[in-house]
Amino acid sequence: MAVRKQKSKLGVISYNDLLIGAGVSLLFLFFSWIIDILLNNQSISFQTIVHIHKTNPIHWLIDSLPIIVVVVIYFSIKKRERDKSAFERIIQQRDQDINRNARFAKKIGEGIYDDKDDLIDEDDIIGKSLIVMRDNLLANSKKEKEQNWISEGKDLISGILRMHNNIEELAYEVLVELIKYIDVIQGSFYLYNDQENKIINLGTYAYNRKRYINQEFKVGEGLIGQCAYEHDIVYRTEIPEDYASITSGILGDKKPCSILIVPLITEEKLQGVIEFASIKDRFPELTIIFLKELGEIIARTLYNLKMNQKTEKLLKESQEMTTELKANEEQLRQNAEEMRATQEELEISNKKLETQIKEVENAQKRLHSLLENASEVISIYNNELKLIYQSPSVTKILGYTPEEMMSGKDMDRLTAKGEAAMKEMFEQLLEDSHTPRAIQYTYIKKDGKKIHIETTGRNLLNDPAINGIILNSQDITERKRAEKEERMKSKMQSLSENSPDLILRMNTKGQFFYANPMVDDYLGVKSKDIINSRIDELDVEPVLVSFFRESIKKIRKSNQKLNEELNMPTAHLGERIMNFNAIPEFNENELETILFVGHDITEAKQIELEIKDKNKKINESINYAQRIQSSILPNTAIIQEYLPKSFIFYLPRDVVSGDFPWFFKKDDILYISAVDCTGHGVPGALLSFIGYFQLNNIVDHDVNYTAGQILDKLHFGVRTTLKQDRIDADARDGMDIAFCRINLKKKELQFSGAHRPLYLLRDGELLEYKGNRKAIGGIPHRKKAEKDFINHIIEIKKGDKIFIFSDGMPDQIGGPEGRKYSPQRIRSHITENKDLSMQQFSNLFATDFKNWKGKQKQIDDVLLIGIEF
Repeated sequence: MAVRKQKSKLGVISYNDLLIGAGVSLLFLFFSWIIDILLNNQSISFQTIVHIHKTNPIHWLIDSLPIIVVVVIYFSIKKRERDKSAFERIIQQRDQDINRNARFAKKIGEGIYDDKDDLIDEDDIIGKSLIVMRDNLLANSKKEKEQNWISEGKDLISGILRMHNNIEELAYEVLVELIKYIDVIQGSFYLYNDQENKIINLGTYAYNRKRYINQEFKVGEGLIGQCAYEHDIVYRTEIPEDYASITSGILGDKKPCSILIVPLITEEKLQGVIEFASIKDRFPELTIIFLKELGEIIARTLYNLKMNQKTEKLLKESQEMTTELKANEEQLRQNAEEMRATQEELEISNKKLETQIKEVENAQKRLHSLLENASEVISIYNNELKLIYQSPSVTKILGYTPEEMMSGKDMDRLTAKGEAAMKEMFEQLLEDSHTPRAIQYTYIKKDGKKIHIETTGRNLLNDPAINGIILNSQDITERKRAEKEERMKSKMQSLSENSPDLILRMNTKGQFFYANPMVDDYLGVKSKDIINSRIDELDVEPVLVSFFRESIKKIRKSNQKLNEELNMPTAHLGERIMNFNAIPEFNENELETILFVGHDITEAKQIELEIKDKNKKINESINYAQRIQSSILPNTAIIQEYLPKSFIFYLPRDVVSGDFPWFFKKDDILYISAVDCTGHGVPGALLSFIGYFQLNNIVDHDVNYTAGQILDKLHFGVRTTLKQDRIDADARDGMDIAFCRINLKKKELQFSGAHRPLYLLRDGELLEYKGNRKAIGGIPHRKKAEKDFINHIIEIKKGDKIFIFSDGMPDQIGGPEGRKYSPQRIRSHITENKDLSMQQFSNLFATDFKNWKGKQKQIDDVLLIGIEF
């Protein structure tokens, strides 16, 4: 009713608004007419109104204003009514939702959770919240029922477990109640026998009656054994036709549809297994959870009952044993009296026996200690020459234990000569048992050290205490060394007496112990008079006294041998130059004496001075020759004046060189070559002069000679100069050469070589022009005509690079494997660094050659020339 009243009121207000709007718009219309009439000073009439409409068309627009206002107000009223209707529907829907949610909440409050109300609107948040709350309460209610069902089942079974002390009765009662409680048709209860590792059937209940089935399973056998082995439930819903063959332990009137086997485990120890079968397709999940939780309770009870049974059994056995002990107690008492008397007699005997045993043990210890620390090794062999006893001292002397020696080391470590001597001694002892035999031989100790052994053998096979051949062996290495040292001293004494050197021995305090006869010539004192005298007591030159004192001081400080030269005036030989060696002599690592050996080097020094003088003159001559050779060799600056992009890598082995670069210019022709004369040093330098002047004369004679013709003329010129064209010639000296004739105007390069090639680098590709396989000069072959040198003509292109060289660089030994530098390495450097300038090539080869040579000696002169056009 209130809504209808509100609606009626709103309708009246709306129509009033419509009338007010129409009236206001009409007033505005009339007001616009009056203003326009008054502005034109006209009277108000119908004709005037028509006139102003004609003269001012805007009045037509103003005339339509009331209609527009009425229409706008009308539609506004209609829209307001529609909004009101929608609002009323929303209010009505809200009332319905509130009423429905109130009913729904009331049912939830009354515990009715299964009411399904599908009319709740998607926008009804309260309704959705109530549904969620109902679902949560329903789930909690279901969970609470399940927990109650599990708790009731546990209480039921726990009551049975508390009522029984007999395991078989307990097993049957628990099985019956569980079958009823979880609503299955069959069940079996198995007990685990840990001694036999078997699972034994205690009871089976099926189809409401007890079954008598005697079954046993090993752990791991069948489904029962599998459950026991894995300590986990076995659940099967697919039962095969031959169910009995599975050895499940259950046989019923009807084949079950699902089986559940639960292990009974407490503290990770198996106590038994319960098996259930159902004709339903599946066991409920709640039933499985229930049986898992109940399994531990049953297992704990079984464990306690087993312990009680064991305790009862042990108690019973203890009572029986107590009865038997009481019966035997009197007999034991009588026996104890007899034993006590016997014990007293035994104690007296034992004390005497212990005293005797201690005496024997002490005697054995003394004997073992004596044998172990003895300086000899005692060995006993039987009549078959097999070692049957070895004294402990062998470990200290030879390094082997007695057991190792008896396993074969007594003979294995002998030398062939020692083994033969040992066998010969055994044969002699067996032939003559009354005569001891002694031999000496070398033995290799365990640490590999060789020592000298002396062995004395006696045949005591007839002695019952020994019953063998006894060998006494001792290390005589030190004795051998002393004997050898004594022999050496005797030899040294003999050598010293006849030596031309001055030999003296003194201690660190300057007291003489020995002087050979040469002391008379050098010091003017007899050798017998100098022995046991001190340095200060002798009438000798102060320089010698000072030398002895300083030498003793230095040797005491360093313990090292000294060597010094000393100018010393002598008694009969005049001023002499002596080379003294002061040699320290030690006794047990302590400096005992110093041996002075003075060797007269006066003549040797004079010869040395003469050699030095001659060497000086030779070096001066060689240096002068080097200056002469350097003066005729081309200057690099002069060559670069005509060939600016060029370099010469020149490294003589000695002061003067057999290799030399040669350059000559005549008219428009440039001549350049790398010449390698036979040998190096002075012989090579002499040949280089012949080659130099021969080349100058040939090219200066005729500018039209080709490179090949020039080498032909040089070849015959060298032969003539060295007289190699004569029949009796034996000088095979000559030279190798790489010769270039360059005409820059004609862009022409002529090359000819004797054993030497030319490398041309053009457009990144390396070309090789080989020389003839013959040298310049040498003895001609009498029966074979020689061929002329080949003349190669090459058109010069811009950017061409040529390289000529002697054999000094490729023949140099070096590198990590000690091989030759080789032409291949030169070619590789050129091709791999084709974009380098000539100066960079010069640096590259200089550095690489130095690194390649390393610490090796330079074997020949080195010459490499590079030119870029």
